[in-house]
Amino acid sequence: MKGFLVAWMSALVIVAAAPAIAHHSSAGIDRAKSVTLTGTIRQFSWSNPHSWMEVDVTDEKGAIVTWKVEMTSPAYLVRAGWKSTTLKQGDEVKVTVRPLRDGSPGGLFVSVTLADGRSFTEKPAIPATAK
Repeated sequence: MKGFLVAWMSALVIVAAAPAIAHHSSAGIDRAKSVTLTGTIRQFSWSNPHSWMEVDVTDEKGAIVTWKVEMTSPAYLVRAGWKSTTLKQGDEVKVTVRPLRDGSPGGLFVSVTLADGRSFTEKPAIPATAK
């Protein structure tokens, strides 16, 4: 009976841990490619564990396609110079992403350039004195 209980508890732990492992899989992202989108921020979510944005992009046929772009957590974004108000609904932007392998309109965030020319990534800027 003790062996059965240990086996059952082990299986339970493995099943409970599986979503955490799968959550960070990047198998669906094509890291060998990047796509630059020009569009309008539909929504920006400053949230844990990942911030994200939706960008409305006009395709070659004139239709609006909403790209869902996953980012890192707000803690990392703050270190890279972001504020929760850096992106707002309606902002015109150029966003570079690593696209989804299946061709769906989405991907992993690389950088964004705002209409005023400011650019942001997820990596902290290197101070001029450190270069």
